[in-house]
Amino acid sequence: MTEKFDVLYLGSGHGTFDGAIPLAARGKKVAIIEADLVGGTCPNRGCNAKITLDQPVLLKTQVANFQGYGLTGEPTIDWAANYAHERNVINELPNMITGLIEQVGITLIHGYGKFVDDHTVQVNNQTYTADKIVIATGQHSHRLVIPGTELAHDSSDFLNLEQLPNHLTIIGAGYIALEFATMALAAGSQVTLLMRSDQALRSFHQPFVESLLANLVQQGLDLRREWQPTAFNQADSQLEVVSGNETIMTDWILDATGRRPNTANLGLEAIGVTVTDQGIPVNDHLQTNIANIYASGDVIAKSQPKLTPTAIFESLYLMHTFAGDTTAPIQYPAIPSVVFTSPRLAQVGTIPEHATENVQVAVNDLKDDWYRQTTRDVAGHNLLVTDSQQRLIGAAELGEQAENTINTLLPAIQYKLTPAQREQLVTLFPSIGFTAWNAI
Repeated sequence: MTEKFDVLYLGSGHGTFDGAIPLAARGKKVAIIEADLVGGTCPNRGCNAKITLDQPVLLKTQVANFQGYGLTGEPTIDWAANYAHERNVINELPNMITGLIEQVGITLIHGYGKFVDDHTVQVNNQTYTADKIVIATGQHSHRLVIPGTELAHDSSDFLNLEQLPNHLTIIGAGYIALEFATMALAAGSQVTLLMRSDQALRSFHQPFVESLLANLVQQGLDLRREWQPTAFNQADSQLEVVSGNETIMTDWILDATGRRPNTANLGLEAIGVTVTDQGIPVNDHLQTNIANIYASGDVIAKSQPKLTPTAIFESLYLMHTFAGDTTAPIQYPAIPSVVFTSPRLAQVGTIPEHATENVQVAVNDLKDDWYRQTTRDVAGHNLLVTDSQQRLIGAAELGEQAENTINTLLPAIQYKLTPAQREQLVTLFPSIGFTAWNAI
């Protein structure tokens, strides 16, 4: 017998549970289909694991910055203990999220869902129907299609390393590549980073990206630009990364060449849902080309950053839509992005390459601020972009507290605060928030 629901979600990540839970609490009959760990990538093999492993790296950097400024003796990172701590933090998250889901009456269906028709999904030979279906299946790691690709690893493998290899070769130039390179360097590994082109982190302010890369090179990173692997080979106890006549010997290879949407084997083509290499196109109500089928989170083909906060925002938008709170199209707010390297790199809003008649761009050296001198966060710059009315419309920072600076400035950008309105907000002193706010 086919069970019927008001809303059926494929996938249980942030594109689902942040909105599905309050939706069910408001009386809708909701089901979630999940073939893997409940909670999706971010809690289990992404953001949460990454930031847990990074905390000792951050502390080590802070202690290093204070050598000769009140501290002597630098710590070392015990990676095995760091990994054990990460597992203690992460392992219970699926059960915690499951509890939140089930306590509001959501039916959790374990298995791989495949569309039968516009309103029906089959899981383990059982069918389920719903008025509305949301595809929130996320993304997976891209793998290079070259000889020996099976010798390489993905981001999940890195986050599950109980011991770090002596030498890692990382292929890529995005968030994952640079964040994991930072961790490995701080923990004592040698790291070679191979970039296919001459630029890293293309969506970020490039002068700051170049400063970040230079900083990582100072930390010991072996950076190779315009280096495209053509094969991986086993060579006794080591691995070879080959490009033409050049070979790099290494102990472990991380393929961090991007992520791809999870759209295969869902039956989308059979029922006519449009799918591209970038994901599932949606309209301004997050509907696919089939009106009762929606998409949420990283599986969407979109210009907005594919980040956890974006997925949460989309999930909550769908909750309000399905609950009848709104019929308005989705209006994305200013969405900040951060790369958790040492130093951090973060930005939000409009980041032009140059000033114009109506847009002013100011770049500030962090070492010129007295408060940064107390925290020894002096390696970096921030960038502030204002319009003709002196409203902040964009900001970027390279520094150890960049994420906190951008979070502080976010309301000014989102709500287009004028200088007079900004004066009415009093921040704590002394703090990084005060420093950021009063630099505008």
